[in-house]
Amino acid sequence: MSRVQTIEIDGYKAYLVPADIWERVKEMVEDAEDAAEYERAVVQDDGVRFPHEVASAMLEGAHLVRAWREYRGMTLQALADAAGISKAYLSQIEAGKRTGTAATLKKLAAALGVPVGALVL
Repeated sequence: MSRVQTIEIDGYKAYLVPADIWERVKEMVEDAEDAAEYERAVVQDDGVRFPHEVASAMLEGAHLVRAWREYRGMTLQALADAAGISKAYLSQIEAGKRTGTAATLKKLAAALGVPVGALVL
């Protein structure tokens, strides 16, 4: 015989569930919700990961281009050369004085080995 009881209140069915059964059911529902959320995250994953050093630099106010450049161990000149832009232009981007065109950000992203989205938030 089931320990769950059914009662009727004002024409509606209600269920009285013992606490131990409710706790088990609640945990199973939470596990199912967690699994569904994980699946959604996997489907939406763009593959971009921010290493701790880059995230920390961002939190301290560093420009994303600079954070990634320093993480990759590149000098301003090395990144500018790899992206085909001037060192002065790169310096202005990192200082926030210029934003950089979409084409420039694409070149910087390629030189840093990251998607363009990792350079703009």
